[in-house]
Amino acid sequence: MNTLMKAAQITKYSKKIHAQVNEIPIPEISDNEVLVKVKAAAVNPLEMLVITGSVKLVQNYEFPLTLGNELAGVIEKVGKNVKGFYVGDDIYTRLPLKKIGAFAEYAAIDAAAISPMPKNLSYVEAAAAALTGLTAYQGLHEELEAQSGKSVFIPGGSGSFGQMAVPIAKAMGLNVIVSGNAQARERTLEIGADQYLDYTKENYVDLLSNIDYVMDTLGAEEFDNELKIIKPGGRLLSLRTGPNKRFAEDNNFPWWKQKLFSVAGAKYDNKAKKHNVEYRFIFVRSDGAQLKEITKIIEKNNIVPPIHPTLFTIGNINEALKLVANGRPKGKVIIHF
Repeated sequence: MNTLMKAAQITKYSKKIHAQVNEIPIPEISDNEVLVKVKAAAVNPLEMLVITGSVKLVQNYEFPLTLGNELAGVIEKVGKNVKGFYVGDDIYTRLPLKKIGAFAEYAAIDAAAISPMPKNLSYVEAAAAALTGLTAYQGLHEELEAQSGKSVFIPGGSGSFGQMAVPIAKAMGLNVIVSGNAQARERTLEIGADQYLDYTKENYVDLLSNIDYVMDTLGAEEFDNELKIIKPGGRLLSLRTGPNKRFAEDNNFPWWKQKLFSVAGAKYDNKAKKHNVEYRFIFVRSDGAQLKEITKIIEKNNIVPPIHPTLFTIGNINEALKLVANGRPKGKVIIHF
């Protein structure tokens, strides 16, 4: 067996979005890990945050660093403490934050982070499902602690995030409202949304009020509008706006980091407080047990993540990164091995 593999790496944090393809040894696995032959890996906006060092307060990496946060592939080796997974199994995963590295021909992954792949998905499609699936699942269950019978609004929910969040929210018994582009209306109503607003014609601020939960995918510029429609005592969760004090406390960061995040998020916390709304920020973590639940929802609803029509190879990693950073991909951007 060849002992080397190709991997897309960076050697330092940099404003320049660029990775180098290097030949490095195939990783050794620990007793709790599996060695996965990577079939497909997804390129996410998160990659830009890693490359530029924007997440180093959440997770600081050692270099050289192999990039990539989610993948699908086949198990080639199993560590001796690993139960329930075997050589030849198809799996998908959002890699543990401390040990990423999906943009490589092989990855050593903690077995607690992986799940059998949904049977209705190809490797390319499965590679696009783990991160958004876990974000939606953790956001609804842990951050919003959403309760059956209540309402959730997902502004900008017509993309791949909404496709996962809507069925998960419906499975929890929520009344789901989504805003997005006209093209996604039918698809979003089909997977269970109760109401769909075409943002080019309808302004949600004028149409919605007394919403229990908002899951924001758009970022800081929508913050004030979102607060206006949430009922007192409700929660606003953002995937984009930025971390705050609660985020630092929930992650048990050291006191100096908690101080830093408190200052950084104070503007948002104070605005939310004036409306009697709790502001939350999410940075999604790996969780194989949750992924197994997500697999069931994907299979039951036959959810297929939208994929950008051009598939890239590891040799074109920089084109793929540029497309995600500056372009308008028509779905998840995938590196295919």
